[in-house]
Amino acid sequence: MTHRQILEPLSGLLLVLFVAMLSGTVVSVALPQIIGALEGSQSQYTWVVTASLLASTASTPVWGKLADLFDKKLLLQISIVIFMVSSLACGFAQDTGQLIAFRAVQGLGMGALQILAQVVIAAMISPKERGRYNGYLGAVMAVATVGGPLLGGLIADTSWLGWRWCFFIAVPFSVAAFALLAKTLHLPTVRRPDVSIDYWGATLIAAGVSVLLIWVTFVGNDFAWLSWQTAAMAGGGVLLLAVATWVESKVKEPVVPLHVISRRTPALAIIASLSVGMAMFGGAVFLGQYFQIGRGYGPTAAGLLTIPMMAGVLVSSTVSGRMVSRSGRTKPYILTGLVVLLLGFAGLATIDHETSIVLISVYMLAVGVGVGMSMQNLVLVIQNTVPLREIGAASGAVTFFRSLGGTVGVSVLGAILANRVAAHITEGLAKAGIPVTERAARGSLNLAALPEPVKAIVRAAYGDATGHIFLISAGITVVGLVAAAFLRPAVLRDSLDLPEPAAKEARTGA
Repeated sequence: MTHRQILEPLSGLLLVLFVAMLSGTVVSVALPQIIGALEGSQSQYTWVVTASLLASTASTPVWGKLADLFDKKLLLQISIVIFMVSSLACGFAQDTGQLIAFRAVQGLGMGALQILAQVVIAAMISPKERGRYNGYLGAVMAVATVGGPLLGGLIADTSWLGWRWCFFIAVPFSVAAFALLAKTLHLPTVRRPDVSIDYWGATLIAAGVSVLLIWVTFVGNDFAWLSWQTAAMAGGGVLLLAVATWVESKVKEPVVPLHVISRRTPALAIIASLSVGMAMFGGAVFLGQYFQIGRGYGPTAAGLLTIPMMAGVLVSSTVSGRMVSRSGRTKPYILTGLVVLLLGFAGLATIDHETSIVLISVYMLAVGVGVGMSMQNLVLVIQNTVPLREIGAASGAVTFFRSLGGTVGVSVLGAILANRVAAHITEGLAKAGIPVTERAARGSLNLAALPEPVKAIVRAAYGDATGHIFLISAGITVVGLVAAAFLRPAVLRDSLDLPEPAAKEARTGA
């Protein structure tokens, strides 16, 4: 395919990815206002984010495998419809329970769109050339991440629109993406008579991951770490995943190909992706809350303040993508990105409710540069090691573990933040001689309803507690850096598929 022939369907795929990314970022800055309007709590704030990540994570390997078995274009169109309908439902939610449920359905569509876009790109472009186009992909991710908070802030601050339009805004983009792909995307349909779907494996993986993530969200708050609930949920989740692993080793068409993820290079890339996902999603999702609750900025201003991080992603992903295509090497850029990411999180770990905004912007820029240089290149590392017939399952596996890391990160760091905020508020109220109520100790996000002295205590509590979660993010990034350091230096292949001897070796797990 010529550059122009690639760009036509690529524009539709990039719009699809833009829609999926926008749906998460457009809500991030407006979430304090949304949860406040629906009378929600800090734990529900976390669950609005976690619900979509959970559904996206659990379903990602299934979508990836389906892309290897069925028409990729049809699957992409189905996922757009799921995403569009659920976005409308989120906009009409009347309480936090409904919003969380609809966000879970939206997560199914988000996960499908993100993995299928990558699978289709991999089916059109060789790994070496893919670095160049991955730069475009990273740039679109950055624009969606930059534009999302800004758009969400503007919508939340506009009285005649209101926060519900943070969800409705995805609908016109979805319609445009559907029409564009219907016209421009033309992939050869490969009919395989030996198709078999691993329903048991898919169900067990989704169930095991869901149980563990639900346990991570509630442990320490609703029940103790050493309790029968922990034994039941953690033990049950591990047992389900153990059975899923056994099933995957026996079936003909596994959802997660064990012979791929058990080899050195894919395994190390997955560990690095897992840590990057935990650090990035877990840390960045609370920045909007920090600027609004901890520093007192409005939604629009909070969105503007996140620009340095997103600018870092935009520039570094575009530049590193072109350099990867030119050299065919990924490891130097991955290592450099993870070092910069670690430095950024180490800086953010020092912030409190009085830290200079200029200093915070420098730290956010470093985080953005690190993410842009490492995230997509880790996907490319795995795609380079598998034949074309397994590209969906392999891409689904790395995206699954990255999303899993993000979901765990949001759940764990959200729980830590909630506990730190409660401790700071209780201490602050006691020093001020104000009676400590359960609602005040939880940290209400509806600051307008609080008396001025309590409001100041709540702001300081959120501002001071946020640095702790970035310290944990820095520690997680170290794990990814160590894993990436052990990656074998490799040159990306020029061909779309592996040569037959190499493909046979990949299938046998040699």
